Amino acid sequence: MSNVSGWDAIVIGAGAAGMMCAAVAGQRGARVLLVDHAERLAEKIRISGGGRCNFTNRHAGPAQFISENPHFARSALARYTAADFVALVKRHRIGFHEKHKGQLFCDESAEDIIGMLRAECEAGGVRWAVPSRVRRVGRAGAAFEVEFEQGSGLGTQQARRVVIATGGLSIPKIGATDFGFRIARQFGLRVVEPRPALVPLTFDATQWAPFVPLAGVSLDVHARCAEAAFDEDLLFTHRGLSGPAILQISTFWSPGAAVEIDLAPQFAGASLAEALLAAKRGGRQALHTVLAQLLPRRLAEGWLASQGIDGMPRIADAPDRLLRTLAQSLTRWRLVPSGSEGYRKAEVTRGGVATDELSQATLESRRVPGLHFIGEVVDVTGWLGGYNFQWAWSSGHAAGIAVGPG
Repeated sequence: MSNVSGWDAIVIGAGAAGMMCAAVAGQRGARVLLVDHAERLAEKIRISGGGRCNFTNRHAGPAQFISENPHFARSALARYTAADFVALVKRHRIGFHEKHKGQLFCDESAEDIIGMLRAECEAGGVRWAVPSRVRRVGRAGAAFEVEFEQGSGLGTQQARRVVIATGGLSIPKIGATDFGFRIARQFGLRVVEPRPALVPLTFDATQWAPFVPLAGVSLDVHARCAEAAFDEDLLFTHRGLSGPAILQISTFWSPGAAVEIDLAPQFAGASLAEALLAAKRGGRQALHTVLAQLLPRRLAEGWLASQGIDGMPRIADAPDRLLRTLAQSLTRWRLVPSGSEGYRKAEVTRGGVATDELSQATLESRRVPGLHFIGEVVDVTGWLGGYNFQWAWSSGHAAGIAVGPG
C-alpha cells in the first residue's frame, strides 16, 4: 500500500459520514484511505429504523438540530439537502417509503444504503483499511501522520488531510468509542461535554413502583421539557419511559429537570375534566369503566391505582373535585427523571467537538488546518426521525468537497 507523500485524505471512521466524505472526495480525484476499527461495516446504519434505516427526513433543516451554535449546521445542510440524498438513493434504484412526519425508510433493508455507499466509494477509487485500528494521529511538517497498530500491515501513513468521522459514545456494543473526542483534545480543540441523547429516561425504583404495572402501555402524548415540546408516542417501561416522545425530549433534558406529559392530548387540557363531569351526570358506570372509554384500558385502571383512587364506585358518586384532580394528574403529569438508560440505549450523543472550532463550510479545524470533524463527533444533534443521518450526509459531503483536489 502506498505510503505518501501519498494520500490526499485519510478518513477515520467508515460509518455514514465517513463513507459519504470518502466517496465525494474520491470522485473528485482525491487519493483517499478509509479506515475503521470495526469488523462489520456501518453497524449503526444496519440496525437503524428496525433494520430499514430511516435515512433522512424530507423536512430536514437547521431548526431540527441542537448545538451551542444553532446556525452552524445551516451551510452544510443547504449545500447537500435531503432531496440530494434522495436523488442518490433513486439513482441506485433503492426502494423507499415515507412514514409520518417526513421520515424516509428503505423498502427492503438498511443493507441497501450500506451497499450504495460502498459502491460510491468504489466509484471514487477509495482504498479500504477495515478493520484497522489507529494508534496515533500526529503532524509531520505540513502533513499528518496516522500510525496504525501492529498487525495491520499499514505502519504509518501520511496524508495532506485527516477527517475524523468516528461518531460519539452511543451504543458501545457496536464499537462506539471516544476516539474522536480524544483527537480533538489532543490538538487543543474544545469539546462540549458529551451526554446520551435520544434515550429512554429512568426513575428511582421507589418513585416508579406505582407505574411498573403499566409497562408495555403505549399511547400518543404531548411531552415537554425545557424549551422543547413534541407530540409523539410514549411507552411505559419497567424502569421508566421510552418511545419517540421521550427520546425527543431526552435530548433537551438535564439532570434535575422535570418533564411534563399530557397523557390525554386529544382532550386539549381542561376538556378531559369536562368529559368526566359530563359522564358523571346520570352515570351508572363505574369510574374505571368510564375512564377506560376515554383512555387505553390498562392506563385507565393502572393510573387510578397509582393515584390511590378506587375506580369501582359509580362515577355519579365521585366528587367533582376528585374528577378534576384526576384529569389534571393525567394532563399535567410532572415528574423528575433520576437518569437515563445511558449510551447503551442512546441513539446518538449530544455534545462533541465545539462548532466554534470548525468552519461551517468545510468542517475544518480553525486552529489545525487540514483536520476535519464530521457527523456525530461534532456538537450538532438532530431530532429523532432521520435528521442525524442527514447531518452525516451533509457534513460528509461538505468535508469531501473540501479535501478533494478538484
